[in-house]
Amino acid sequence: MKATPFLSEKAMSEKTTKPKTIAVLCSGGDSPGMNCAIRAVVRTALGEGLNVYGIKRGFAGLLQGSFIEMNASSVGNIIQHGGTILQTSRCPEFHDEEIRREAFHILKRKKVDGLIVIGGNGSYNGAHALQKEHGIPVVGIPGTIDNDIEGTDYSIGFDTAVQTAVEAVDKIRDTAHSHARNFIVEVMGRKSPAIALHVGVCTGAENIVFPSDEINHEQIANDIIRGIKRGKSSSIIICAEGETPGLSYKIQNSLKEKSGIDAHVCILGHIQRGGNPSAIDRFLASRMGYVAVKALLEGESSVATSYVTGEVITTPLEKSLGKKTDYLPHFIELARALSI
Repeated sequence: MKATPFLSEKAMSEKTTKPKTIAVLCSGGDSPGMNCAIRAVVRTALGEGLNVYGIKRGFAGLLQGSFIEMNASSVGNIIQHGGTILQTSRCPEFHDEEIRREAFHILKRKKVDGLIVIGGNGSYNGAHALQKEHGIPVVGIPGTIDNDIEGTDYSIGFDTAVQTAVEAVDKIRDTAHSHARNFIVEVMGRKSPAIALHVGVCTGAENIVFPSDEINHEQIANDIIRGIKRGKSSSIIICAEGETPGLSYKIQNSLKEKSGIDAHVCILGHIQRGGNPSAIDRFLASRMGYVAVKALLEGESSVATSYVTGEVITTPLEKSLGKKTDYLPHFIELARALSI
């Protein structure tokens, strides 16, 4: 596919029927910038003469018929707020084909002929199955702080989450230096190394623990000892949370038991999801919301808005159903090179 700022060549060449009513929902975990995407979807659609529904609480709200009619005022004064005015949820029931059939009938009763889903991989899989089984056009917008969706370089909320974590670690380092203490700071990322990697580089962390790597406890201890030998009184270790709770405490116990090194644990948790979206998240979410509506108008039926080499384009949704769990090797090499 040729990368263009707006639409694929396939969509531009097809003769399609213009939709009259579209709906938008958020699904899965919330991320800063979702409101910006909702605002862009609603105002772009209204400008094109479309009717717009917002669906409350994601796919679960769809099944409950929680539709609200949206107008320009519905999305006024929301661009600066985190979270999502439509709220969100996880809906494991949507894995059931019968449940998706019921969702389709609900959409048709509302005369919805295009659905925009803002969320991560699970949300994309639900949207893709709905389109594949029932033919309703769907467009995905990547909204997850983990930045782990295949097919796009960036997902909405990542920049804000990193900035929130960086600001927190900067404050922790002040205390670490003042009291000559070591800190293990746990950031989000059950499978994705993205937040940990970026926060580690941006805060000058002495070590970064990625969720997919086998933990080298001896190396972590040696890195701290190396710093002490050249006059450092404190160290910061950034740890991605991983899929099993308690990873940071395992590192803490290992350092104490095997090397006699004390370290404090600080788990940042869900503060990384909230807060006012950064300018980058606001801008890219707005672009993606706009492109999503244009894609429906041009007849694209199962695509995602993706940020690729600096442009927002549409790509096949099926190419974005998996998670990217590895990161560019030179990014990881950068973190290791700067942590000596």
